[in-house]
Amino acid sequence: MELNKNKFSLAAAGAMGIVYVVCAVFVALWPEFSLKLFGWLVHLVNVDKFAGDVAITTFGFTAGLAQSLIYTYVGAWIFAWLHNRFMRQK
Repeated sequence: MELNKNKFSLAAAGAMGIVYVVCAVFVALWPEFSLKLFGWLVHLVNVDKFAGDVAITTFGFTAGLAQSLIYTYVGAWIFAWLHNRFMRQK
């Protein structure tokens, strides 16, 4: 079964956009706990030394959302293209 590259990429980017917004809200509401979770994720003991002050700005939120949507769309499109290509080579 071939994937529709555009629809698959849009679905992946939409899902990532939702995750990004939820994450940004979490960081805005609980910045210290967010830093602790990030430290656990990347195995850093003193993440505040590397991450510094956590603040969500309008520009930062918008730029980060745009990047996550674009990168996810491109990555998912490449994945779908490769999937379709390999499916034809049976």
